[in-house]
Amino acid sequence: MSPPERIRFLDAMRALLGASQVLDHAADLAPYATDWRGRYHGKPLAVALPADTAQVAEVVQLCATHGVPIVPQGGNTGLVGGATPDASGAQLLLSLKRLNRIRDLSAADGVLVAEAGCVLQNVQDAAQQVGLLFPLSLAAEGSATIGGVLSTNAGGTAVLRYGNARALCLGLEVVTPQGEIWSGLSALRKDNTGYDLRDLFIGAEGTLGIITAASLQLFTQPLAQRTALALVAHAQDAVDLLQQARAALGAGLTAFELMSTHSLQLVQRHFPRLRLPLDLSTPWCVLLELSDSESETHAQARLEAVLGAALEQGRVADVAVAQSLAQAQGMWALREHIPLAQAQEGLNIKHDIAVPISRMAAFVESTAELVTQALPGARLVVFGHLGDGNLHYNVQAPIEGDAAVFLARHQEACNRIVHDAAAACGGSFSAEHGVGQLKTEELLRYKSPVVLSMMRAIKTALDPHGLMNPGKVIRR
Repeated sequence: MSPPERIRFLDAMRALLGASQVLDHAADLAPYATDWRGRYHGKPLAVALPADTAQVAEVVQLCATHGVPIVPQGGNTGLVGGATPDASGAQLLLSLKRLNRIRDLSAADGVLVAEAGCVLQNVQDAAQQVGLLFPLSLAAEGSATIGGVLSTNAGGTAVLRYGNARALCLGLEVVTPQGEIWSGLSALRKDNTGYDLRDLFIGAEGTLGIITAASLQLFTQPLAQRTALALVAHAQDAVDLLQQARAALGAGLTAFELMSTHSLQLVQRHFPRLRLPLDLSTPWCVLLELSDSESETHAQARLEAVLGAALEQGRVADVAVAQSLAQAQGMWALREHIPLAQAQEGLNIKHDIAVPISRMAAFVESTAELVTQALPGARLVVFGHLGDGNLHYNVQAPIEGDAAVFLARHQEACNRIVHDAAAACGGSFSAEHGVGQLKTEELLRYKSPVVLSMMRAIKTALDPHGLMNPGKVIRR
């Protein structure tokens, strides 16, 4: 775009949104131009801040007329660079943070309609105020937005019981690449009337259109919750405990997290105020949560029965059951601070893999051997949602090594080891973080030609000019 064309485009954008809602000075652009991890640093043409869906549609129409690519952004908490523009200075960053209203909440239907810029925690709070639950829970829930979590099909800690973002969404409102508005918001659990367009946009990371609102499924609040930590000697013991807990607790088992001792030691090192209620005497620790529809006493008895049996069988080495909300929050804080402790420790090679639960223990053991043989001294920081087969299998530089040099030299080889191992188990190289721009090569490597051909056909059909979040997910 030539300088005169740029001026005309930005003047037209200001006429649409108001001058204060179009940012083009470097200092104003900076917060939008870098991803959460600090890995990608873009240079947007400008940042547009529409106030509602109609303005989003007008912005998209203007971009289509001028051939300007669009990068949608919500809370900018993504981990694969999916909401970061490139460095060309030619892409418009479209921020949805002003679309932050809860449009409707029907307790009778169990449905909440939220705009894309609504912060996840605000949606949780709104549901709670009427005695209901929106169960999607993430470490970044205080800043992640509904549009973002749907665009990446986020998972979180309660997928075991409630499913990921896709399972919690009944309908969408979307602005198409042509600037048309699809009003697909629905309160229906059943609507078998042709192609499910909703599922095209969920997980598409803004490459097919821009989610502007969603109807979200709500659930009854549990009357009681109980949280516990359990030490186990082997990953297989954790898998066995998961099956035992599922059999005894059924749908009441809402979370089951696996954490390596090393990952918790990092938390202790960098966040000493967070206290572990158990001595780390085994290589692995499990965090599990029970939700109960009867009473605190009933929940306590059920959880203690499961863990007591596991102790007697030698499956569990030690157990701590939270006796208060504060203790439960302290246990969850340990889990949620693992990524933050890693960041404090230095750059690391991150993986977000999925493996069938039945093969998880074998994957963990064999992959650890492969990684440590290839990268002597590397430290494995393994944690994640064992209950749904998703692990963050991260590799930290040797304790005396230069983390940046380690990352530059070994990331590609490490990715091959971990992702090949996951694929060999029938798994995936991306479980909940998406593809973004970080993993486009992995998509080409691990998806079949048939899948890639179908994905490109969908992209071309809906976005023939390739203006929606170019360079992300699937390459044209």
